[in-house]
Amino acid sequence: MNPAVPAVHQAAALLLGYPGPDWPARHALVRDCLTELTTPAATPLLRFCAAVDGVPVLDLAAAYVRTFDRSRRRTLHLTYYTDGDTRRRGGTLAGLKSRYRDHGWAPPEDELPDHLPLMLEFAARCPAPGTALLRDHRAALELLRMALTDHGSPYADILCAVCDTLPGPSPADRAAALALARGGPPTESVGLAPFAATAPATTPLARGTGQ
Repeated sequence: MNPAVPAVHQAAALLLGYPGPDWPARHALVRDCLTELTTPAATPLLRFCAAVDGVPVLDLAAAYVRTFDRSRRRTLHLTYYTDGDTRRRGGTLAGLKSRYRDHGWAPPEDELPDHLPLMLEFAARCPAPGTALLRDHRAALELLRMALTDHGSPYADILCAVCDTLPGPSPADRAAALALARGGPPTESVGLAPFAATAPATTPLARGTGQ
């Protein structure tokens, strides 16, 4: 494994976190660290940092909520893309918690274990099992990347960086990603349908006008 990959995962985890009062310091720290990385995956992360540089924290926070919390197509909870709102998802979440415990990591209790920043934090701390976990959720990551791209969001660059750290090419299009995601969904799944539709493009999140 490229030794820079855990650093990319850590940077992505920090940049995908909610932009609260600590955001300016967090943004500056990540940006400065990324300039020292010699890996292509750092480029889209730096592009994201540049896109949101100078955006007021309150504006960025409001856009973050609109982007990730008000759209099932762009949720940061990855098991939703494959399991939807089903009984199967509960078992998958329990399995994730067990996987974390097996490697001596205890994520915060106030967040579901499929939250992407948590997964990325795990991958940064435990590179081999963490990267394997991200690889297992490749379909969800690609669907989120495509949805953010359709949305015109600079956060798409973070997903591009994460996908670039995984082996093999990305799915050619949304249909291929959906086929990958449907590799074993439950029969009563209601969660995948929203992702098949094409979302209208919107203005970039960095300008605080995303839908």
